[in-house]
Amino acid sequence: MPRPRRILIASRLFAPEVSAGAFRLRALAQGFLRRGHEVRVVTTTPPPTAPATPVDEAGLTIARMPVLRDRGGNVRGYLQYLSFDIPLFFRMLFARFDQAVAEAPPTTGLVVSVVSRVRRKPYAYYAADIWTDGVIAMGAPAVVVRIMRAVEGHVMRKAACVLSISDEVTERITGFGVDPARIATVGNGVDTTMFTPDGSAKPSSPPYLVYTGTMSEWQGAERFVEAMPMVLERHPDAVLRFFGQGASEPTIRAAAERLAPGRVELGGVVPPSEAAEWIRGAAAALVSIVPGIGYDFARPTKTYAAAACGTPVIFAGTGSGAALVRDHGLGRAVDYRAEDIAEAMILALDDAASGETASRRRARASWVEEHASLRAVGGRAADAVLAAGVR
Repeated sequence: MPRPRRILIASRLFAPEVSAGAFRLRALAQGFLRRGHEVRVVTTTPPPTAPATPVDEAGLTIARMPVLRDRGGNVRGYLQYLSFDIPLFFRMLFARFDQAVAEAPPTTGLVVSVVSRVRRKPYAYYAADIWTDGVIAMGAPAVVVRIMRAVEGHVMRKAACVLSISDEVTERITGFGVDPARIATVGNGVDTTMFTPDGSAKPSSPPYLVYTGTMSEWQGAERFVEAMPMVLERHPDAVLRFFGQGASEPTIRAAAERLAPGRVELGGVVPPSEAAEWIRGAAAALVSIVPGIGYDFARPTKTYAAAACGTPVIFAGTGSGAALVRDHGLGRAVDYRAEDIAEAMILALDDAASGETASRRRARASWVEEHASLRAVGGRAADAVLAAGVR
């Protein structure tokens, strides 16, 4: 029987911090643990907004360090990344590990790549999306785009294994010249023991629609606020609720005050268990991606979380995320236009009132349980990393 390996995961995000990346990496760590290996996570001290949820498990060591965060509490920005990456270099240089796993951004991947080469250890890179596309979407100067593309490509080409969350992301990865044999498409998912149709739900009166998770520029969630005046004409008691944080939060607040005062509420970051309660009680969960800026391949985790609770999804945008919702009966996919979004929101509120939403709750949740369980995703990712380590 092979000896247990020592796996080091380097990531600026890890549980109990509330983010899709933190959940994904915890599932990966648990996948290694279930296979009898030891895991050391080098990560950051969680922000005050993180829930006080214990994450200790046998065989798991979590080494945390303070880090610079932006005003919203995010590790987001060049200085913030460097405040994690520079200490990470020295911590990894003297750490004991057999294999490493790097999570985005690519600067963290570069540190892991360099240390792994010095230490002659294999590493894997977890590519939940393509960071170069995000830099382009934010309108960064051409020189910054070129540097990011060079760093991201180097990190993925030198990795023993690149973990991808979808076929669309895999296709984008191969565009960097990565050997397809080194890419493992493991899928994306949610914790279906937490996000489930069973359990308590927030009161559905007055009726509300909910957006949970990150509010970034490329998601453009402010478009849901722009749709609210039309929704209120048909459902004057409806409320639009946001939970999470991100760069677009000030834009959303300003739009809410201007277009739908008193009918849009921003509740900040909440624990996943509370987010699940809000999702269960909602007429629909809202997901969006601004089309045409390089993220049409994305399948946001919030789609799976909502469907796992049995709540219909309204997806505003095009591409893979829209197809996911449309093809599997998870809700409605509409163009990224306020008029189309408003129509879908009105229909969702009508369905909730008529009982149609409740009648399909189990079907939506069953699809997620079968195809997008985070436990299964973590297991597939762990197997891919372990296999790459013995090539």
